[in-house]
Amino acid sequence: MKPKVIFCWSGGKDSAMALYKVLQENKYEVVALLTTLNAQFKRVSMHGVREELLDKQAASIGLPLIKMFVSEGTNAEYEQNMETLLLKYKSEGVSKVIFGDIFLDDLRAYRESNLSKIGLTAEFPLWKRDTEGLIHEFFLEDFRTITCCVNDAYMGKHRVGEEITKEFIETLQNNIDPCGENGEYHSFCFDGPIFKNPIKFKIGEKIYKPLEINTSVSLLDNKSTKGFWFCDLLPD
Repeated sequence: MKPKVIFCWSGGKDSAMALYKVLQENKYEVVALLTTLNAQFKRVSMHGVREELLDKQAASIGLPLIKMFVSEGTNAEYEQNMETLLLKYKSEGVSKVIFGDIFLDDLRAYRESNLSKIGLTAEFPLWKRDTEGLIHEFFLEDFRTITCCVNDAYMGKHRVGEEITKEFIETLQNNIDPCGENGEYHSFCFDGPIFKNPIKFKIGEKIYKPLEINTSVSLLDNKSTKGFWFCDLLPD
């Protein structure tokens, strides 16, 4: 019998690529996808993607979706909610949580430390992969994704709501990681080999949100960040 795992799903391209590799290798039984959402706005944390589009992704992938809602946005709330939720699934045989992180050592240590407290382990299918090679592999596998949030320390309004293509990557400044692994941008993956059908959506309003200190569980070290541009993706 294959070990049972939960896959931590953000809805972006790295999650999609990591899940693809896990499903291809077929070593684990993926019990469900797990996504953190803002309780007030019903949107994916940091990505700003509507809950309805998240539901469409999960339905197209064909896996159950666990939604963890946070309201305060503090690390303490996130950790408590996650612990409560994962203990329930541990009692049902889950032994591991899988993440799409690539090279942020502090974030990996944070995840592993939290999981070890409740007797679970973590796995990172994309760990230490070269991000330039990884994004081109993403294109070769016919995945498609669009920026849903960009960090204003790196990009302006015109780059949010833009499909990530080879041309997009080629025009990035040298200080921007091709996969946005330092928090330069977040994405919404809407097509590729993990989906039975493409996710249909429309481009909505572009909105600027100033940075609110201590309201995100994301590890953000860039002191020049003043805020983020979000593109409201609308279910079609």
